[in-house]
Amino acid sequence: MPVTRTAQRALRRSKRKQIVNLQRKNTLRAAMKKFRLEPSSDALQKASSVIDRTAKWGLIHANKAAHLKSQLSKRLASK
Repeated sequence: MPVTRTAQRALRRSKRKQIVNLQRKNTLRAAMKKFRLEPSSDALQKASSVIDRTAKWGLIHANKAAHLKSQLSKRLASK
């Protein structure tokens, strides 16, 4: 357990941030899954938006976001 008051506050902040990040990652996973089940241009647009926001929040790297969007676009084109 943290000893100093600053460390205690940092731990509380970290736990709150962990919950928010988990919710955001779940949103990303849900959007990706929805697209994979029924690929459509509308689903691609929503998934791309979620991917961009996730990258902006810093949960995934910008290059990973670009890679994911490319893969989804490729999947839509092949259907």
